[in-house]
Amino acid sequence: MATENKNSMEWHIPEYVPHKRSKRWYIIALSAVAILIAYAILTANFLFALILIVVSITMALHDRHTPRDILFAIGDDSIIVGQKRYQYSLFKNFWLYYEPGENKMLFLEYKNGARPRLGIPIANKNPLKIRTLLLQHMPEDTQKENEPLSEQLSRLLKL
Repeated sequence: MATENKNSMEWHIPEYVPHKRSKRWYIIALSAVAILIAYAILTANFLFALILIVVSITMALHDRHTPRDILFAIGDDSIIVGQKRYQYSLFKNFWLYYEPGENKMLFLEYKNGARPRLGIPIANKNPLKIRTLLLQHMPEDTQKENEPLSEQLSRLLKL
């Protein structure tokens, strides 16, 4: 269960955000993939066609599974996501996207630019407590107040 004390917080988050996709979404997606595969074949770009097929199959198989709940914890010396422990020194900064009634997220940006940022749903947790705990270990990026465009597009396109 989720617990909180003065110097730490933990709660469970879904492994990924499942999207509710209509039949219309699948028809549009399949049409787009079919057009792209036809284009790839016409231009003799068989590797692109193969990649499209593999990605389509992977997404179809992924849709059959429900996300597991995993532990997320802000501790004294590290952040825990599932079974992995991340030292604070790996992160460059954090920011919170919090609009009442909307998607509430914590974003952690790695120092290594090649690694994608972590987006953590904060659900019903107190964003001020999260901010206070993280400020002890890393700076807050006050320039970023919105959800990243990649997250918005992913949610909009239901990917």
